[in-house]
Amino acid sequence: MTDEGQVTAPAPRPTMPRRIAPALGLFLLAPLTAEYLIGYDDKVGRPVELLAGLLILAPLYGGPALIIREVARRTGRGWPTMILLAAAFGLFQAGLVDESLFNASYRDIEYWDEMLNPTFIPALGIGADMVVGFVIGHVIWSIGMPIAIVETFVTGRGTRPWLGVVGLTFTGVLYVAASALIFYDHQQTERFLASAPQLIGTAAAVVALIVAAFAVGRRPRPAIDRPAPNPWPVGAAALTAASLFTLAPPNWPGVAAKIALLAVVAAAVTRLSRRSGWGAAHRLALAGGALLSHAWVAFTVEPLGDPAIFAKLSHNTVFALGAVALLAAAVRALRGTRGPV
Repeated sequence: MTDEGQVTAPAPRPTMPRRIAPALGLFLLAPLTAEYLIGYDDKVGRPVELLAGLLILAPLYGGPALIIREVARRTGRGWPTMILLAAAFGLFQAGLVDESLFNASYRDIEYWDEMLNPTFIPALGIGADMVVGFVIGHVIWSIGMPIAIVETFVTGRGTRPWLGVVGLTFTGVLYVAASALIFYDHQQTERFLASAPQLIGTAAAVVALIVAAFAVGRRPRPAIDRPAPNPWPVGAAALTAASLFTLAPPNWPGVAAKIALLAVVAAAVTRLSRRSGWGAAHRLALAGGALLSHAWVAFTVEPLGDPAIFAKLSHNTVFALGAVALLAAAVRALRGTRGPV
């Protein structure tokens, strides 16, 4: 998925609407793929509440996705930087904002113990499966996948910044406000605060990930003189891998399987992305596989609040069809700029 170090020729600055459109698209897509697509919350099947929820969730997820993308592109960096920054965001969100990483009875979710206890590490007060699931979930479905999809629609400007300083600052303010509101709400409803060592350790890990993100070199790695694979098998492999990751059981064998799967995928993408012809179509294939994995897995998820089966299935169907339509539109956009995909 890498494109770090890519140098683009100077071009006329796009008009404001052309710059704002992809930024707004990312701002709105990120919360949909992060929260609504998988359909686990008690708002499932309630369109008005889902729309109202975007007032908080768009700044909470779309804000960081936009900031991470803009910072990486402005500094001439690519996907390795964005992935590490996304991991920092995931840890920050779960460890310092809603503190779900440390809360043994988060939102009184009935199956929370089943997720936490099998891999619980008493000395740290965390479940290993939750750490992997939360952080990687944010890396893929909250940040990486929506960025890759939206950049597909503006291939010619995919690696250029979309916002100025004012836009970035405003986005940051929105995220801070949303995070503060979430933190305050959880303090009022959960009555839980992680211990000082947990908070300090999480903050240190977040800082380390940010430092690592900017330590990643901007120089492109040596190319491999072999053709890149067709994007369609890449997408099928991504769909399979993302589905297996999502469905892995929350126990130690499951954690080991997730880590092994991540290592294999990371190694494969790192190597294949150096081949001749690797580009936007392949990044869309990876993102599309991840998107479709949650679209179908959502049908197996039991939402909070025990909604009516019709409401649940309607929600899942609408979002699954929306995911397919979005990918079809992205493929058409690519074909319009690069020929058959």
